[in-house]
Amino acid sequence: MPGTNLTRDEAQTRAELLDVDSYTVELDLSRAPDEAVRTFGSTTVVRFGCRTPGASTFADLVGAQVEEVVLNGRTLDPAAVYADDRLQLDGLEADNELRVVAQCAYSRSGEGLHRFHDPADGRVYTYTQLEVPDARRVYTTFEQPDLKAPFTFTVTAPTGWVVLSNSPAPDPTPAGEGSSTWAFAPTERLATYFTAIVAGEYHASHDTYDSPHGEIQLGHYCRQSVAEHLDVERLLTITRQGFAFFEDAFAVPYPFGRGGATGEGPRSYDQVYVPEYNMGAMENAGCITYRDEYLPRSRQTRAFYEQRANTILHEMAHMWFGDLVTMKWWDDLWLNESFAEWASHHAMVAGTKYTEAWTGFTNARKNWAYRQDQLPSTHPIAADNYDLEAVEVNFDGITYAKGASTLKQLVAWVGLEPFMAGLRDYFKAHAFGNSEFADLLAALERSSGRELDSWAKEWLQTSGVNTLAPDFEVDDRGAFTAFRVTQSADPGFPAIRRHRLGIGLYDVVDGRLALRHRVEVDVEGESTSVEELVGHAQPDLVLLNDGDLTYAKIRLDERSLATAVATIDRIDDSLPRALLWGAAWDMTRDAEMRATDFVSLVLRGIGTETDLIAVGRLPVYARTAVSYYAAPEHRDELRARWERGLRELLEGAEPGSDHQLAFLRAYASAAHSEEALDLLDALLAGSESLPGLDVDTDLRWTLLTALSCNGRADAGRIEDELARDATISGQEHAARALTVRPTAEAKAQAWSDAIERDDVPNETQRQVAAAFPVPGQADLLAPYLEKYLRVADTIWEEKGVQRASTALELMFPMPLISPETLAVLDEWLGSSPANPAAKRYVREGRADMARALVAREKDAS
Repeated sequence: MPGTNLTRDEAQTRAELLDVDSYTVELDLSRAPDEAVRTFGSTTVVRFGCRTPGASTFADLVGAQVEEVVLNGRTLDPAAVYADDRLQLDGLEADNELRVVAQCAYSRSGEGLHRFHDPADGRVYTYTQLEVPDARRVYTTFEQPDLKAPFTFTVTAPTGWVVLSNSPAPDPTPAGEGSSTWAFAPTERLATYFTAIVAGEYHASHDTYDSPHGEIQLGHYCRQSVAEHLDVERLLTITRQGFAFFEDAFAVPYPFGRGGATGEGPRSYDQVYVPEYNMGAMENAGCITYRDEYLPRSRQTRAFYEQRANTILHEMAHMWFGDLVTMKWWDDLWLNESFAEWASHHAMVAGTKYTEAWTGFTNARKNWAYRQDQLPSTHPIAADNYDLEAVEVNFDGITYAKGASTLKQLVAWVGLEPFMAGLRDYFKAHAFGNSEFADLLAALERSSGRELDSWAKEWLQTSGVNTLAPDFEVDDRGAFTAFRVTQSADPGFPAIRRHRLGIGLYDVVDGRLALRHRVEVDVEGESTSVEELVGHAQPDLVLLNDGDLTYAKIRLDERSLATAVATIDRIDDSLPRALLWGAAWDMTRDAEMRATDFVSLVLRGIGTETDLIAVGRLPVYARTAVSYYAAPEHRDELRARWERGLRELLEGAEPGSDHQLAFLRAYASAAHSEEALDLLDALLAGSESLPGLDVDTDLRWTLLTALSCNGRADAGRIEDELARDATISGQEHAARALTVRPTAEAKAQAWSDAIERDDVPNETQRQVAAAFPVPGQADLLAPYLEKYLRVADTIWEEKGVQRASTALELMFPMPLISPETLAVLDEWLGSSPANPAAKRYVREGRADMARALVAREKDAS
């Protein structure tokens, strides 16, 4: 298929034909301060070899105005060779030089070279986001990960700007009135997707890390208007801890930032916080970009800083896994992201103050994976990414969290030291090259002595999540006479796997739930006997997967479930609590536990929960239970109980504590009674206060949005708040607050902004889309079911991947839960000509809706 959707077969054919020697890229951003500017100059010279002289191939360049194409000294007619975002190259020689001069488009969707005009002070900022296939929106490429080459970037931009790339920033030279040129040194061999250009009026902070392998220069950058929030000392601490851990653990010095593999001088590592970012961060070699919401302008709980630290270490791990050694094709996307996810949590536990990071992983990331793995769109971890469209929808919970869980299970299977030894050999063998998972597997087999091919087949090439349950008999004295672990699977995804499993026996002692005994076993097949537990007294709670070594749903026997419900607030260890929270939430989603009982459990245990990630996530799960899983006939009662319970938790929280802040946020999202709304109104007005709590900028928006959602704040009041906070964050908060208003006019405007208009910035569109389907506003949303499905027919082609996926995922009309809505969705799924990627999002929403209907039946029982 020609155009932007490159197939794996096309990439393989091109890789067999070509060797790319170098890219020289010149970008002219000198007109960027002019708000009317929509394009920038892009000149690319690619030098490459061809193994079959006389053959043909193509280069990639998306959405450009091509002015000049010269191949081996021959000038080609752009009108004749440039079509469907490809440049046709015929009559290749053994050694070739392609020169392309073009005008490329600045992006407002976060794809390619994104341009941002800061409403706070009028300054201009640009940055690239090129993963998966968007380098071709900035310069001419052979857009696939296995055609790596050195890059030499030259950028002309307004004098006084900061300009960064993958090589250390050079001193600029004059380039005409008001402009300067930055000529970067050649890079190491890079894949196109993690090259980077950052240019604008950025604030800069510089420091160093004295690595045993030589100094690393550390740069931190952000917009001038948020510079006061750049908490650089905290960021430096995590960065230095990351380098100390990874350079030692991987036994390979940080490999980028010298300007060529043999470059001299210190290495550089820049971290840039950018606006309107689609992702959390991106692992550009030596030049990491992050969404600048990671620079908090208002108070945050410890959970925020833990998750930010995880992101920083995740991107740093990519310098080795992904950038130094790169996958040949996106089939191994999972390995790229899963490894970085595992490595970041491992580094946090071993090298930072966040020693219980795996608890946060269990409370948040793993639940994401379990949900994703039970959707009809689930896929093997090693997905069949046959083209770029398949890749772009597989950045999901399978790729990240299930893959990381599986790697954690592999580490438990082979042992940490053999695992790390295999990694070190792998990095050395494939440095600056490309590899496949088989290469890593072979290295791990050599280091561990274990046969891993069968493990890889059952874990990586199958879909679905197993359920593990205890099955036992006890004698008259209450001792186990037999103990088995049973394993089951969804009939649609029947894989039964091997698991390395911890089993914990817990008793209530002096009012606390304490571990009495633990065994670690290998579970295989549908039933595995655990002889080590025979003779042990039955405990108050049997906890499968103690230590969270494997990836599986767990079930509790009747006595254990009663113990968990009664003592969730009296378990001292955070990880067993996380496993019990996860089991309870999973049972609720599977209609094995009533939504009412889950909400009661959260209210009982969250007040003493020490993991702040859980304190942030559990109210989200409980709100879902109230809004979607509760039986309609007593939803109002449960909603009122949830609100009252949060009020009690808020009033009982220690003044100034993270719990107090988290509970106020949850209370605002739950508020619906006049009493609750009166308190929010008074806190916002300043006529009431909570001891130790400052109602700062972001918290003001939280309160105002809750009032707006309940009809207590109109557009004028939202505009007044925006006047107090005339920043891009303020605009995004205002867009959300306007969207949740319970009026037909609000929904019509939101629909226009998120679906119809093309000039709404990507992050603003995301905020509007996420705020659109408000629980309890079904009457207002009913007219949009037909509109949503009609748009879904063509939105993928008309709006592009970013805008289409945002709209389809976040604006699914979940509040319209009913058998009748399912019937409408089923008819559309069976007849629509929509792109398969678009259908995936609708199918996922439909599955969530069907699950909610079953959960309601359980709650009514």
